[in-house]
Amino acid sequence: MKERVKLTFPQQLIKEPVIFRMAKQFGVMPNIRRARVTETIGEMVLELEGAPEDLNKGIEFLRSQGVVVELVEGDIVE
Repeated sequence: MKERVKLTFPQQLIKEPVIFRMAKQFGVMPNIRRARVTETIGEMVLELEGAPEDLNKGIEFLRSQGVVVELVEGDIVE
């Protein structure tokens, strides 16, 4: 299953390997479609692939770390 998400990272998480930890811990494969990082905020659009329960656990992990997760509908590279 694939899920498209937009992630917004607060300043304190910009340099942390949050995506790597989520992928490793829950077996979710991330595909970075777009990213923008400044000194104060990070934004990414990802396509996540994995079993439905693993995707849900991975998304909840990101939220628990302080990442804002929004589900994306439609074409993510416009």
